[in-house]
Amino acid sequence: MTTEPSTHSDELRTELDFAIEVARAAGEFTQRFFRTDLAIEHKSDGTPVTQADRGAEALMRAEIAARFPSDGIIGEEHDTVEGTSGRTWVLDPIDGTKSFTHGVPLYANLVALVVDDEAVIGVINSPATNEMVWAAKGGGAHTPEGPARVSSHGELRRAWLMTSGFGVWPVGATERVNDAEIKLRTWGDAYGYLMVATGRAEAMVDPVASVWDLSAPSVIVREAGGTFTAKDGSPSASAGSGLGSNGLVHDDLLRVLFP
Repeated sequence: MTTEPSTHSDELRTELDFAIEVARAAGEFTQRFFRTDLAIEHKSDGTPVTQADRGAEALMRAEIAARFPSDGIIGEEHDTVEGTSGRTWVLDPIDGTKSFTHGVPLYANLVALVVDDEAVIGVINSPATNEMVWAAKGGGAHTPEGPARVSSHGELRRAWLMTSGFGVWPVGATERVNDAEIKLRTWGDAYGYLMVATGRAEAMVDPVASVWDLSAPSVIVREAGGTFTAKDGSPSASAGSGLGSNGLVHDDLLRVLFP
């Protein structure tokens, strides 16, 4: 699989190439553990973690520290590193650990570079499905096969909405989605945003999520021609929730999901 980006701003080209390679390396590492007899621990918040998560993030952090030692690092599995450059790498070594530990191939390795609370580079690597999408601010979104673009479907009826689960959905949201004749599917986590960015779904929603879940998808969806906001409509990927869409259905979806 070639991962050479085709058109991006020269200012971010070095960082983007690096991010793609780090995501690919994390994918190769995590695939060694996929569908194996892997011990599963549970963190204080009840979410699962494995040696694959921790090992992949350690690998990613080591690469960043060696290449960009003054940059900060935030990741799901290890402590934050405060940098001095004003730039922060945001990592999720396995986005979708529950899928990963159940042998479901819809997990991803996420890498983002954030400046002033805005992701300017993002990579979603789905190693088990051999898919990747990346973006740098101002350069569009890309896959190994070519440019990535959101869909042109412009109404809620028959729009495809992805989600990871319903445990944190607002009361009544599923009924409102059904009443609007939206097609709901649970191909969630970062894979849902990958589907939005490549035009195979109209939207992906995370009513509750962390900055490492959302930073990479936020810039990718936007550069693919779509819209990314929190549930309150703010553009931040660190506001604790996310909705990425083709843009055409975004405002209507916000009203349906979070009235």
